[in-house]
Amino acid sequence: MSETYHLENMSNSDSLQQALKQYFGYESFRAGQREIIDASMAGRDTLAIMPTGGGKSICFQLPALLKTGVTIVVSPLIALMQDQVTALKENGIGATFLNSTLSGRETNQRSQAILNGAIKLVYVAPERLFAEQFLEFLNIIKNKMGIAGFAIDEAHCVSEWGHDFRPEYRQLSRIRQIYPDVPMIGLTATATERVREDISQQLQLQQPYIHVASFNRSNLYYEVVPKQGNEQTYVNLLRQIKRFQGSGIVYCLSRKRVDEIASRLREDGIEAIPYHAGLGAKEREENQTRWIRDDVQVMVATVAFGMGINKPDVRFVIHYDLPKNIEGYYQESGRAGRDGEDSHCTLFLGYQDLETIKYLIAQKVDPHTNEPLEAEQRIAQQQLRQVVDYAEGVACRRTILLRYFGEGFQGDCANCDNCLTPKPMEDWTVETQKFLSCVARTKERFGGGHVIDVLRGSRKEKVLQHGHENLSTYGIGKDHSLDEWRQLSRSLVHQGLLTQTTDGYGILKLNERSWEVMRNQRNVLLPIERDAEPATVKDRDAAKERPVDMDILFERLRLLRKNLADEQEVPPYVIFSNATLNQMAEQQPTDRKEFAKLSGVGAKKLEQYADDFIALILEHHLKYPPAEPSESNSFQVKSESISSKSKLSKASTQRETLAMYENGLDIDEISRDRNLKSATIWTHLVQLVESGYAINCDRLVSPERQTVIYEALEAIGGDSLRNLFDHLREEYTYDEIKIIRAIWQNEKDPL
Repeated sequence: MSETYHLENMSNSDSLQQALKQYFGYESFRAGQREIIDASMAGRDTLAIMPTGGGKSICFQLPALLKTGVTIVVSPLIALMQDQVTALKENGIGATFLNSTLSGRETNQRSQAILNGAIKLVYVAPERLFAEQFLEFLNIIKNKMGIAGFAIDEAHCVSEWGHDFRPEYRQLSRIRQIYPDVPMIGLTATATERVREDISQQLQLQQPYIHVASFNRSNLYYEVVPKQGNEQTYVNLLRQIKRFQGSGIVYCLSRKRVDEIASRLREDGIEAIPYHAGLGAKEREENQTRWIRDDVQVMVATVAFGMGINKPDVRFVIHYDLPKNIEGYYQESGRAGRDGEDSHCTLFLGYQDLETIKYLIAQKVDPHTNEPLEAEQRIAQQQLRQVVDYAEGVACRRTILLRYFGEGFQGDCANCDNCLTPKPMEDWTVETQKFLSCVARTKERFGGGHVIDVLRGSRKEKVLQHGHENLSTYGIGKDHSLDEWRQLSRSLVHQGLLTQTTDGYGILKLNERSWEVMRNQRNVLLPIERDAEPATVKDRDAAKERPVDMDILFERLRLLRKNLADEQEVPPYVIFSNATLNQMAEQQPTDRKEFAKLSGVGAKKLEQYADDFIALILEHHLKYPPAEPSESNSFQVKSESISSKSKLSKASTQRETLAMYENGLDIDEISRDRNLKSATIWTHLVQLVESGYAINCDRLVSPERQTVIYEALEAIGGDSLRNLFDHLREEYTYDEIKIIRAIWQNEKDPL
């Protein structure tokens, strides 16, 4: 019987915490995980929307260890199944997969292991789930040990509104019909409100607990770089890749482009391999394995690559060609930095890509009648326009991305090209009033293109057909170019001053903020881009670095990890993540007790790997003896051990802000003295609180206002800043809400 089972007799609270550390090596839950797990343990249907790297898998894997019976995990890809099962086994968890890669003998052996009680999680594809023979096997499991639950991974595949709809997922509604009393959890990284509703309906979830985490990946740097001809664009790509250490992905639209780029990169000394549907299954699998195991640095691929890939240490994702939609871009770029370390997302904007994608959209036809699927084509065209709006946008890129998913973001994110190299701001309130007035006078029935045509006095047939040449707003915008009006239109949507429908038509609708502008209650500032130089790439390595001997140790630890992984034929990150290696290099534990305290070190990994890594650390100390911290420099030594190399400069600038605040300076004074925006200073203080620093916030938010925010948090929870902002009737700033929420969350779930 699996060693997992002794946990089932503990109290729920104890078993959750102990199992988390014992099997996954973590001392505390990430935001939202505990609530999802509690709902699952209570037998509720659940829908979990959490960004890539947010810890979705633990939300169904941990309950599976604690509940009686076997958990069935439905997964769309063989590679995803194999990857997760390998990681689970490495953590000492009984897991297996049943798919077409297995021989009959292997399938029988695994089936027997399940019936013998050695397995807690079984991964299957949707096609296998409803095969008659497998349904009979499921009934045997149910009668012998019970089915603890069904977990539907990559649940957006069930929705035709999702970016990766898979028809075979539609049959998953049969689970509820066959097993009406077995709880189900759907999990995905990307889902708009419409997709979430469709998932719940298609899976027939019964009064589900729905958790929508923040879509903000604060460790990802976003930038858009214009294409400058084929040769110069490739040179820019090569320059980008050479800047980064670690693994990366380059996405291309076509198989031909994938092969060309991979070949050229190899010629220029970059270890790169291709991945696309035109390669044989064996070659695709071999290439994926080589990349996952760090035998090569760069995977050049079409979007056929990546779903379910759990590699956490991807340092960069580059879209050489324009993505087809925002959801796909978010998911693909989100494959960078799953370990929480700083990572880079670059999109090359070339308008010739538009024609390629439009051609692909035109190929959406009914396979039976060969007639165009007009509704699907219309939706795809609007999704393409949204990608172009993002790429051309001059507002904070996080604001644009998060608004797409219904999440607000205020201020300067300090981690995208538009925020780090902002354009000059101009007051466009009058122009906005003209634009909004034209939207109103055209009865809120048209998209931005038609509104601009009316403003600029166009004689197009559509304008004349509706009699819009007779409107008072006709021709009042001739003093601005078409591009300027388009930029304004995009910016108004990004800023929430206009609402755009998502039905494929992109109709502009006025909202309450629109009327505030019309009534002169709100001004509109617009960053104007006129022949501006492209934003320079952010250099993350220019700041202060940790000691050289620590870097040397990290590289030796990484080599040891690679050797151990090769011996066991598993990806290196399955042994330990880069984050754990960074902690190891900084804290340099020399006994098992200290080694066990590292994040990501569970019971089995402690037993299996501690001695090898401790021996290497002790050997390192012979050449680089660890310094004994004196009283005068103990704070500095402690500070340097807080964060990894890529986060050191960030932690340093945060502490500088904290020191000034604790010396009595207010936000404006710190902002002026440090030559930073006040929004950045607020962000520093919020992040410090989130990291566990005790900060007296009475000078930031009066005790009376704190009390009101606390009451709102207790009433509706802290998952959505936008909901809190609305609940507080917009009388409290996002900065006030964020810092009190951080304190509240620390009090609720102390580390």
